Amino acid sequence: MQSLFRILPILSAAITLVVAAPAAHAQAYPNKPIRLVLGVAPGGAADILARLIGQKAGESLGQTILVENRTGAGGTIGAASVAKSPADGYTLAFVTSGHASNATLFSKLPYDTLKDFAAVSGVAYSPNVVVVNAQSKYKELKDLVADARARPGKLNYASAGGTGLVTLSAEEFRHQFKLDVVPISYKGSGPALTALMANQVDFLLDTVPGVVSHVAAGRLRAIGVTTRQRSSVLPDVPTIAEQGAPGFDILGWFGILAPAGTPKPIVNRLNKEFQQAEGELKERFKELGVEPLPGSPEEFGRLIESEVARWGEVIKRLGLKAD
Repeated sequence: MQSLFRILPILSAAITLVVAAPAAHAQAYPNKPIRLVLGVAPGGAADILARLIGQKAGESLGQTILVENRTGAGGTIGAASVAKSPADGYTLAFVTSGHASNATLFSKLPYDTLKDFAAVSGVAYSPNVVVVNAQSKYKELKDLVADARARPGKLNYASAGGTGLVTLSAEEFRHQFKLDVVPISYKGSGPALTALMANQVDFLLDTVPGVVSHVAAGRLRAIGVTTRQRSSVLPDVPTIAEQGAPGFDILGWFGILAPAGTPKPIVNRLNKEFQQAEGELKERFKELGVEPLPGSPEEFGRLIESEVARWGEVIKRLGLKAD
């Protein structure tokens, strides 16, 4: 019995150390720079957002957040490098909505989209938008839809090519309204926009950041956004859901992941700092055509899960593959 009394204080101290370890780990974090790996090339909306949010959150964390562009294979090379990194909070992934569709587009990925990452924080979101030339006869979405139905196979639209969210949005738009319209493929969004402004195609689906300056300058007319609610960036443009497709809700999003197994206190600390940075960058985000994406790590994780399921169904229906 006496030996038991001697052991009990030792056990109690050990238990205290075990319980305190995660808290101490989080309190000491971060004590060195953090890498934020981005799977797209410099210069685009995702790159700009990653650098903005990284700089702002880094100031609060007291450490530099270094954005590293690791491009290739639709963003999967960068994501794979993070999935294989130590789960210590010092290597993060900045991902776009393509991260969810890649789960089905690629027949074999070097990671599990849902199991190999811990959701940290949503950063921003933006609708896609249906646009026509400013001189077009289509004043509203219903005009375009009515003409397309009256003349099957006669209308065409510019496609940025590939299997990204814009392409998937266009396919879903065609499917929802049962339209027989012809895609004209271009090598990227820039050439597709040029074709629309030159009246070489009838319409285009693109991102709000990609077209907002052209809409403001009067070169293009926006006639429908893809999210369930109207965009604060284009508040006068009705949603597609308002115009004949109830439930139509597609958003492009940006967010941050960590390797699976990253300690929960670190994930929560990062979420707090990134969410705070979003609020401080709200006006800058609006200038870029995006809106903050608030929420907890759990909420962001549920968004990714729902997007993987949703785009999995669409991609299988269309028979699309990226490899």
